Amino acid sequence: MAKNVFDTLKERGFIKQTVYEDDLYKLLQNGSVTFYVGFDPTADSLHIGHYIPIMAMAHMQNAGHTPIALIGGGTGMIGDPSNRTDMRLMMTRETVEANCAAFKKQMQRFFRFEGKNAAIMVNNGDWLLNLNYIEFMRDIGTYFSVNKMLTAECFKARLERGLSFFEFNYQLMQAYDFLVLYQKYGCRLQLGGNDQWNNILAGADLIRRKERADAYAMTFTLLETSDGRKMGKTSKGALWLDPAKTSPYDFYQYFRNVEDVKVAECLKLLTFVPLDEIAELTAHKDERINAAKKRLAYEVTALVHGKIAADKARDEAAAAFSGGAGGAAMPARTVACGLDALVVDFLFIGGVAKSKSEARALIEGGGIRIDDKRVETVKDRLCDYADKSGFVLSKGKKLREIITLK
Repeated sequence: MAKNVFDTLKERGFIKQTVYEDDLYKLLQNGSVTFYVGFDPTADSLHIGHYIPIMAMAHMQNAGHTPIALIGGGTGMIGDPSNRTDMRLMMTRETVEANCAAFKKQMQRFFRFEGKNAAIMVNNGDWLLNLNYIEFMRDIGTYFSVNKMLTAECFKARLERGLSFFEFNYQLMQAYDFLVLYQKYGCRLQLGGNDQWNNILAGADLIRRKERADAYAMTFTLLETSDGRKMGKTSKGALWLDPAKTSPYDFYQYFRNVEDVKVAECLKLLTFVPLDEIAELTAHKDERINAAKKRLAYEVTALVHGKIAADKARDEAAAAFSGGAGGAAMPARTVACGLDALVVDFLFIGGVAKSKSEARALIEGGGIRIDDKRVETVKDRLCDYADKSGFVLSKGKKLREIITLK
């Protein structure tokens, strides 16, 4: 008998919460299950926060189940209030549609859209944007208790600051998505990040109450640092899957430098490396963990950007930190700055530091080198260390690149 995908997801650390677990386990064991994950199109690229649900979808499809990738062209016009203390800025319909198109292009890399149990891609704007409000509230709103909704964490956190009725409708919209997908495709399961638990549960409950049919919810662990912050933030912003927004080299370097204690978790969640191999790679807690980090960085980069880009990023990283003649392969970029600029200003303009205060701290801590000469004071200028518009910049042990000024 083929392995139940529920066991695969559990062993690799995906599953955070679910309901009717025994029944869901049997459902996944006994045949192909249609399931969905929603993606909110608030940017023109997916980012690392979307990656765990994407990997879970891949595991599910590989086990014979049918994925639906739902793009929130309708719900994206409202915005999910979960984990927010203010109201999201309204997006125009044109912006939402442009972001949806970008998502579709990116996600084709991860799923099979042809053949057996082919993935399906839908946009909830197709049924949400033209709803009749009176009919919707009569047919759907009657199944929701305001008292129960107000106990959800996603709403409680907003009550003191103010929660608009517009946002309050988000949970109904998402629950309605699940109902529509059940009616059109026989979808029985919604997956998502654990911060979506209340919304996902609302959809499963709506189907059970309105359709008298079994429906299930499952959430995944969030990718967090050891101190509880979301992973995927860099000095240049979010860790995007679009190579134009986060280069394959920067993507590779992010995972090459994850905390030692997070390497095994990242390998389990973000790659297809077998569990026994992960155990061997992460058995040592000394400098030998670096081999596991390199494997993690390569595997994730190859999945997101392809083997050629991963090979290039790996070779650039090796050249950048080897100190040898291979420096010609070092990553390079251009920064709009002059040689007479203060190093502090250059670091901020070039995205090496998020602020000038961080730039000053890097210099004062001895962490900045230009052409292998340590920058001594925050009053120093680039021309004190470089006599031409091209030079090698080093930031600690994690960044080494060729800079060209323009």
